[in-house]
Amino acid sequence: MVTFTRTEVQDALAHRFLRYSAISSQSDASASSIPTSPGQWELARLLRDELTEAGASDVHLSETCVLTAHIPSNLPQGQKAPALGFCTHLDTVDVSLSPDVHARVIDYTGGDICLNQTHDIWLRESEHPAIARYVGDRILVTDGTSVLGADDKAGVASVMEAAVRLLAADAADPDSAEPHGDIYLSFVPDEEIGLLGVRTMDLARFPVDYAFTLDSCELGEIVQATFNAGHAHITIQGVTAHPMNAKNILVNPILVAHDFVAQLDRNQTPERTEGREGYLWVNGMTGNQSTATIDISIRDHDRAGYERKKQYLLESAMRLQEENPRAQVNIDISDIYSNIEDAKTNENVVATQRLRDAFAELEIEPIDLAMRGGTDGSWLSSQGIFTPNFFTGAHNFHSNCEFLPLSSFEKSYQVVRALMSYQDGE
Repeated sequence: MVTFTRTEVQDALAHRFLRYSAISSQSDASASSIPTSPGQWELARLLRDELTEAGASDVHLSETCVLTAHIPSNLPQGQKAPALGFCTHLDTVDVSLSPDVHARVIDYTGGDICLNQTHDIWLRESEHPAIARYVGDRILVTDGTSVLGADDKAGVASVMEAAVRLLAADAADPDSAEPHGDIYLSFVPDEEIGLLGVRTMDLARFPVDYAFTLDSCELGEIVQATFNAGHAHITIQGVTAHPMNAKNILVNPILVAHDFVAQLDRNQTPERTEGREGYLWVNGMTGNQSTATIDISIRDHDRAGYERKKQYLLESAMRLQEENPRAQVNIDISDIYSNIEDAKTNENVVATQRLRDAFAELEIEPIDLAMRGGTDGSWLSSQGIFTPNFFTGAHNFHSNCEFLPLSSFEKSYQVVRALMSYQDGE
């Protein structure tokens, strides 16, 4: 007989998550304003109202949909602790699935899960063997038509649940409330399309010594290294001519683009790299008789390796121009985010130690991960706010087979509460 774990906190987290996930807030890379979708405004306003009602201070929603709030320190006068922050994002990812999330909680008894009987969509144990660890758990799943959006609504829900409970305790009995220093919260839009929202944050409203993001996957993950990330956009202007008299006149920009891609090392692509190995990812091409474009993502944990990849693309474009003098080859390279590891110092590494202490207290085995991606903390760290990342508890981010065990969800929330608490010696 399978026994299902159930706690009051799990129920509260599940209820909060279902409420937030019902708001469609998928970011839209084709939009020109921030936020890029109206649902992000809807979610931000809901969070603003909940924080205001709970008694948070300095609750502010910016013109770019960045929501910030402050939980003031309740320590005795003269007693200080580092000001810490939490940053989570409002948007969900667009992976060509439905933007509308229809999540539900199931009691998992083992084996395959039918996500959608009408469309015959299954989460199969053979394809996702990690699910077998959670027999006897309650699990949040999708209906198979969308991502679950635990990235990052599970992070939003954990921070909100912890903040509301902390504020309630402070208000109920200030003299016996759990001691804590200044805590700052931020909820930002459009993380999934290049960390666009966090870049617009007024850092004067987030005056922290260090911060945390909750934007990682399974129970135990700690991230204090992300990619350095950039984007290259190559534009090739050819020479058009009617094929009847094209000899020595026509320059086909599509073939020139093909030559550019052919110069790249096929062993430095996402599908052939892992761990701390960087890559160049050709993930967009367009072409017609006159113009072709190529889009390439540039990724490397090592800063020097990242710069070498950018230089290689610049030299490749120059070489292509020399080989095709009648074409026009232009390349534009932009930096998107940096490795949070490069921002770590002897002073701010206490943030990671706080995480490890919280894990030890909660008997969570840490999984150190060099993330093959980035977080809002990548940008915050480049601005002088060291921001490591830790787990939400979910599996299969950016997939219709994404799932979130409530036991892991509760652990993520418990880490937030532990981090918020004042520690002797701070």
